[in-house]
Amino acid sequence: MRMRPTLSWTPDEGLPPGTTDPEPVAEALRTGKLLVLSGAGISTESGIPDYRGVGGSLSRHTPMTYQDFTADAQARRRYWARSHLGWRTFGRARPNAGHRAVAAFGRHGLLAGVITQNVDGLHQAAGSEDVVELHGSLARVVCLSCGALSPRRDLARRLEEANAGFAPVAAGINPDGDADLTDEQVGDFRVVPCAVCGGVLKPDVVFFGEAVPPRRVEHCRGLVREAASLLVLGSSLTVMSGLRFVREAARAGKPVLIVNRDPTRGDRHALTRVALPLGAALTTVAARLDIPFEG
Repeated sequence: MRMRPTLSWTPDEGLPPGTTDPEPVAEALRTGKLLVLSGAGISTESGIPDYRGVGGSLSRHTPMTYQDFTADAQARRRYWARSHLGWRTFGRARPNAGHRAVAAFGRHGLLAGVITQNVDGLHQAAGSEDVVELHGSLARVVCLSCGALSPRRDLARRLEEANAGFAPVAAGINPDGDADLTDEQVGDFRVVPCAVCGGVLKPDVVFFGEAVPPRRVEHCRGLVREAASLLVLGSSLTVMSGLRFVREAARAGKPVLIVNRDPTRGDRHALTRVALPLGAALTTVAARLDIPFEG
């Protein structure tokens, strides 16, 4: 039986409630060299659910772990069936006002960089440049044997050809692009091998239980060192992959600001938490800075 990864935490007591005034974010942007760290919450307004908010996918869905994926051929069959179906919806998602505001801040030279925990590519689609994809991207596939990288669209075409007529109705789509399907719906879905060596294919994303590549982590740490402040957008900071950068910024005396409707694991390190939807908060900030963008 696959166990649910440990993905919960207990909110700190005694912390002030979130504010609804995004002025501290505007002030940090006026100072410049602000580093953005985004999570699943910034993409909910694009139709991609988050993990832990109201109706978050963890209430009904156990994410695939690296250990299960590499050890169990049937687990890979279930994953690729669900991911293939989810990709049809996930791949059609478009940037929302939050993504476009971040891109506009970057064009105006206010950012030190963008680190995203998301695998949806929506920051880049909105126009942000040099985005660090902390957990990888669903738009790429990697072979676990030879290391060959290939576009997800190529795999999608091969899976369509190998599974003609596969069109079950999913109960929902998750932040990792995985659709909710029963084992009966998965059926005898056919998984295709690497076109180069015949090895096992995996999405080029960091699964739960898998480590973020050390060079990527060090690059992000360098961005934290160079930044004047850190802005967290739509992340509960439950997992250490993102929380460590908040802790490092706070230890260095750099202001940490969070925009997230619910409390986060990083609130104790933050100057403030703005408890507003991302699109509304960042649109307000852009207006205060007189930065036009298509909301």
